[in-house]
Amino acid sequence: MKTSSIVSALLLAGVSSAQTPPGFTPAVTEKLEVTFGTKSIATGGQAMTRAETARQPTIGISGAANGTYIWMLVDLDASTNFANPRAGQPANYLHTVLRDFKASGAASSAGITTLTTTATGPVSWFAPAPPAENPPHPHRYTNLLWEQPANWQIPSAANTMLQNQKLGFNVANFITAAGLGNPIAANYFNVTG
Repeated sequence: MKTSSIVSALLLAGVSSAQTPPGFTPAVTEKLEVTFGTKSIATGGQAMTRAETARQPTIGISGAANGTYIWMLVDLDASTNFANPRAGQPANYLHTVLRDFKASGAASSAGITTLTTTATGPVSWFAPAPPAENPPHPHRYTNLLWEQPANWQIPSAANTMLQNQKLGFNVANFITAAGLGNPIAANYFNVTG
């Protein structure tokens, strides 16, 4: 009995430490702080509205941020048929990729360093906008943060993916094409159309 309780507790701890949705690859355990206006994404899968997520969020990480970073937002629950989502197949949809994020100052008293950028691309902000569905279906919007390599220029194959393959976007293929490592932080929230 004790053994099964310990195993259950360990499994729950592993699940609760993931900052990416269950089954998402690559799994990320470090939390990306994501705040829309004054509303922070406290836990993965938190419900948000289209209105609450209309403007680009503020992002941050725990501790010092001494590098340069790339941020991505991808909808894991889009459809290949925008007009009639239930008639299509499930597909990822790339919303945003912004580069050149840097610390905007020292860490807050809570230990969070806010990251900012003046970049508007390579894929500019596109707010969550899931269509109304019957029955309602929440979309998991996943935020990913990478360390940006020094002097990084977007390789041609990665740029083609960003510009021409937003529907059906494959994060793992992008990581390889872009020459990036695994994301260092993540978070996700749900929006229902």
